[in-house]
Amino acid sequence: MSELSTTLAAVPQAWFATPIGAIGLTLAAYFLGVRLFKLMRHPSWCPPVIIAALLIAAVIALLPIGIDDYNRGAAWLMLLLGPATVALAVPLYQQLGQIRALWKPIVLTLPLSATLAACYAVLIAWLLGAPPEVLASLAPKSVTSPIALSLTQELGGSTALLMGALMTTGITAIFGVEWLSRWMHIRDPRLIGLALGINGHALGTVRAFEISHQAGAFASLGMSLTGAFTAIVLPLVWHLWA
Repeated sequence: MSELSTTLAAVPQAWFATPIGAIGLTLAAYFLGVRLFKLMRHPSWCPPVIIAALLIAAVIALLPIGIDDYNRGAAWLMLLLGPATVALAVPLYQQLGQIRALWKPIVLTLPLSATLAACYAVLIAWLLGAPPEVLASLAPKSVTSPIALSLTQELGGSTALLMGALMTTGITAIFGVEWLSRWMHIRDPRLIGLALGINGHALGTVRAFEISHQAGAFASLGMSLTGAFTAIVLPLVWHLWA
């Protein structure tokens, strides 16, 4: 029995020795998350990505594998984040006329919005006595993952803490933007999409595409501009402040 138990315990480790295991687990968790999301009648507070992340965490906790084993294989999927972000240029091009008509309000509001998105979490953590590593992990929480990961490494933060902050920010932004838009009677998909993209990065953008194609395009714009602005300004401000 001991030899059989040892053999069975070695199966998951052998499966995750190649990227196929991590990629297969990720895809299976995502499709199951989409299915559960539909069964729960599309709750805005629990998007499929969150469900998939919880499922993956449960599998890793139950199987005799570590998070490093999963990350080695899932690193191949991380390579697709860049091209996926660049692909958002397609809906932006399709809404180019609308974007040109609103370029002045966008230029005036986006720097302030991106700055507030980075500052309020850092300020709260600083007032609570958080160390510099935590502050560096929270500062890029409102930008898309490829940019946020690079910024966190440059600032000396924790990748694990950043990923948690990204998830929390995306869910909170979706819930907050939709609640405020209903409360303030804002129905313009351009405004709702831009707010979701600025504050909710990729999760907010996915939610915006569920609202309408136009909302998704403006969310892509907000996410892209916020990422570019933060990538340029945040390291300069951080090193001056630190």
